[in-house]
Amino acid sequence: MKLTLQQLKVFATIARHGNLGGAASELCLSKGAVSQSLQELERQLATPLFDRVHPRLQLNNEGRLLQPAAEELLTRMQEIEQLFSPDAEPSGQLRLGASQTIGNYLLPSLLAGGAQELGSAPRVTIANTHLLCHSLAHFELDLALIEGENHHPELVSEFWLEDEMLIIAPPQHPLAGQRDLPLSLLAGETWVLREPQSGSREQFEQQIQPRLPRWQAGLELNTLEAVMLAVEKGLGISFISRLAVSDRLHSGRLVALTPSQTFPRQLSLVWHKQKFHSAALRRFLAFCRAQTLPAP
Repeated sequence: MKLTLQQLKVFATIARHGNLGGAASELCLSKGAVSQSLQELERQLATPLFDRVHPRLQLNNEGRLLQPAAEELLTRMQEIEQLFSPDAEPSGQLRLGASQTIGNYLLPSLLAGGAQELGSAPRVTIANTHLLCHSLAHFELDLALIEGENHHPELVSEFWLEDEMLIIAPPQHPLAGQRDLPLSLLAGETWVLREPQSGSREQFEQQIQPRLPRWQAGLELNTLEAVMLAVEKGLGISFISRLAVSDRLHSGRLVALTPSQTFPRQLSLVWHKQKFHSAALRRFLAFCRAQTLPAP
């Protein structure tokens, strides 16, 4: 058996794209060359690696077994090449995912503060927690910084930082300024919320919704900025991260209602349990673990 790194690279690229065309485009090869390389790899391993569900190729059990090993070998080879390439970045480029609160309101300042320490800037994907965990599970990301919970059994979650969720309203709201506000007084309020499967929406459904005798669903928006602007315009109240809303609270554009309980939220570092930790990933994890959040 003579496997080649090129065959493994083709296999890993097909696995990420789920089709020959996307893999061929990324690798600058013809679809025929990609198909031939995959067929030769499957011949040498004496097993198919994908289920052909036209027009997609879906990893089967053997393919899922090979994928983390192939990704690790390719990462190690990239590091070896970089060791002897004077023009290459010393640590390679990380594929980093961040949920919206972290990606928009925390990550930019972290990366700016650690630019010299981290070297090459990561390639960042900002999406909701569910989509990031899906990408991690398919080895499309090296690491994700998420809010809310990871429900995927193949992923490892590590506590990172603690945030706080706030109930926010426009300054003219009749309950603004009332202390120890019972959540029952919010019955009947219109709520402006993030989309389902986002970390913020999940926490609302777990911690707020069950305590409301009734509530009115208002706008459902997929960005935090849109949610906060809608609340500013009087379209409802919302449940949102202190990290995201702190500037608007300080400027008086929004106020935080003060219920009788607080709503802490965990921010987590998440990666695939079979993911090889390259030097760049180890360095970024160490950098993240050394961070703290500024006082509110």
